[in-house]
Amino acid sequence: MAVRHRLIRTSPQTVWAVLADGTRYAEWVVGTSSSEPVRGHWPQLGSAIGFEVRFGPMSLTNETVVRRCVPGEALELEALAGPLGTARIAIDVRPWGDHSLVIVDEHPLRGAGGLVHNVAVEALIQIRHRTMLARLAKICEREAAEEERRRPLGQVVSPEPDGGGARA
Repeated sequence: MAVRHRLIRTSPQTVWAVLADGTRYAEWVVGTSSSEPVRGHWPQLGSAIGFEVRFGPMSLTNETVVRRCVPGEALELEALAGPLGTARIAIDVRPWGDHSLVIVDEHPLRGAGGLVHNVAVEALIQIRHRTMLARLAKICEREAAEEERRRPLGQVVSPEPDGGGARA
C-alpha cells in the first residue's frame, strides 16, 4: 500500500474545506485536468465527481465516488479508471498542534491495476502522492494566509472549545 503523509501548516478545518469542495479536486489531484460534481452532494456518502485525465491529445473521463466520510476527519474514495480498474484512496486529516497531519493511503481494488501492482507501481504512486500533498498544502496554506490578511487588525481568534484538538 502506498501511504504518505504531510504536515500542512493550517487548521484541519481549512484542509477539510478544500477536500469537501468537489469542484477543486483537479487543483490538487495529480493527473487530473478537470473535475465537476456529477452525483449527490460532495462529499456525502455515494456522491461522485467526474474527472478528466489527459495524455497529449487523448483524454480519459471517469469518476470518483465517496465510500466513507467522517466530516473534518476522513474521506475514503473509490476512483474508477475504466479498464485499469478501481483504486481506494483514504485521506485522514488529524490535528497536529495548530496544524494538520494529512495521511493518504491508496491501493488498487479491482481490475488490471491490482494485477500489475508491484514495487515499481508503488514507487510511482509515492511520487504522485508527494506532489499531490504538496499541491494540497500550497492551496490550504495560501487560503489560510489570505484569511489572516483579511482579518481586521486587533481581532483575536478564539481557541476551539475543546482546547485546540483534543478528541472525546
